[in-house]
Parts: sequence; C-alpha cells; structure tokens
Amino acid sequence: MSSNPAEAAIGVQAFHQRELDAARFLIQRCADCSRHVYYPRESCPHCGGTALEWVAPAGFGTVHAVTTMRRKPAEGGDLNLSLVELDEGVRLMSRVENLAPDAVRIGQRVKARVQSQDGRGLVLFDAVDGAAE
Repeated sequence: MSSNPAEAAIGVQAFHQRELDAARFLIQRCADCSRHVYYPRESCPHCGGTALEWVAPAGFGTVHAVTTMRRKPAEGGDLNLSLVELDEGVRLMSRVENLAPDAVRIGQRVKARVQSQDGRGLVLFDAVDGAAE
C-alpha cells in the first residue's frame, strides 16, 4: 500500500477524487518501471510494482478517439465524449469543452483542467492553439 498516510486511510480512488475535489489533477508514476498509471490503482499494470507515487501531469494531451452524444436541447444539447492520451502516455475519457461537440477531431491537442460539477472535481479538456483541423 501507499506510504502516504492520507491515501492509506481512504484508498487510492477516494484519495484521487479528494484531490480532484480540491482542483488538483494527479496521476500515478511507478517508481519501479518509471511508467505513468491512470486510472489510480494499488499496483502498476505494467510491472506489478506497488511503489506508485502521485505526480501532477503537464496536462497536455491528444484526442485519441471522439464521438458526439446527441441530446435534446432541453437536456443540455450535444456533448462530445473524447478519449485523450496525455503526453505522459495514459488515456482517460472526458470532454473537450471549448469547441462545438462535432468540431472535436482525432489528433487535436488539448490541455486538462479541473472543474467542479455538483461539488465534485472533474477533469475536462480545452483545445489549444495549433490543434489539428
């Protein structure tokens, strides 16, 4: 288990959400194989090591896959659902917020940010300059 007492007391997933709720986006890095890990885990999926440390990613990534979820305007309108690969090599599902849902493209560069929704921190992305068209 972790050497972080707060994390050990509540578990890695709860610790991760608590950090997001405080507007801090963290991922794990394995001290044994030096690879990054996301979604939070107790052991490294690459080498099986248990020496995982929390690090702040640079936050930049690339849209790896995207789809548009069609919704009625009364339900908030369309949303994009994007699989983003961070420069650290991990992937996560989220949304690109500063573009129309159908304008998000595979290969587009994005930057992560944490936003509070209903009191819970959520990682969202914004397209950055120089993004693919």
